[in-house]
Amino acid sequence: MNRSDGLVRRTVKSRENGAEGAAGGLNANTPDDNQDANDSNKDQEDNIDDGDSKETRLTLMEEVLLLGLKDKEGYTSFWNDCISSGLRGCILIELGIRGRVMIEKSGMRRRGLCTRKLILKSDQATGDVLLDEALKHIKETDPPETVQSWIEYLSGETWNPLKLRYQLKNVRERLAKNLVEKGVLTTEKQNFLLFDMTTHPLNDNVVKCRLVKKIQDSVLSKWVNDPQRMDKRMLALIFLAHASDVIENAFAPLNDDDYEVAMKRVRELLDLDFETEAAKPNANEILWAVFMAFTK
Repeated sequence: MNRSDGLVRRTVKSRENGAEGAAGGLNANTPDDNQDANDSNKDQEDNIDDGDSKETRLTLMEEVLLLGLKDKEGYTSFWNDCISSGLRGCILIELGIRGRVMIEKSGMRRRGLCTRKLILKSDQATGDVLLDEALKHIKETDPPETVQSWIEYLSGETWNPLKLRYQLKNVRERLAKNLVEKGVLTTEKQNFLLFDMTTHPLNDNVVKCRLVKKIQDSVLSKWVNDPQRMDKRMLALIFLAHASDVIENAFAPLNDDDYEVAMKRVRELLDLDFETEAAKPNANEILWAVFMAFTK
């Protein structure tokens, strides 16, 4: 299947215009003579998104879920069977960006990304329950597994009964509760004839509008036409929003011309040679390995 399949359709949706967030700058880090401290500072810099200190900071998992949630209903589409694995991909990239895991070296035989293992770089806790739970599983696994395998294990989509213990359960609900704590969502109970379901309608429209605007700008007014120069988090967000089948929600409010440009540029990213991009200087191999896992 072509990587850009599924991007050609457009669902027409009516949306209320929300307030646009102001773009902020990256926080600078102070250099340290100790290499470990340098790595730690770099991880913190990567973890700080392009918003200022007053903005609500979200993880990749929370951003993808927020894109997928219906604003008033407070739940994701019942027909979306992609978001579960997409959120697990977000977890692996978050761990990679924060310097907790890495892809093993390609070696003399120049093995491809899909065959190289995900290995532990640091077992220091991140402070995020989901990330630390996944990190614990990766630490305890010997021999190491590939990125593709970890996405399957964390999703519970494996035929190996011995690996089912690695499944992260109730991920969407746990992420939604995080967003409730951050004031982005609220909690309600809805009756669906035969059962009651906890839902999480949007509470802070500004946060979601800022997220949507940030994605739109990255492929329109702030497009750099070079994935290596793009912010790693934004690059990951675009790919994983596509893998989770929620990228349409960010582009639906655009006019027809901007929509076509945005989708064209997303297709350009999807059609990249991930192996080549991962081999470039200063590339984050975790990102490209996860991207490749979703195109197999």
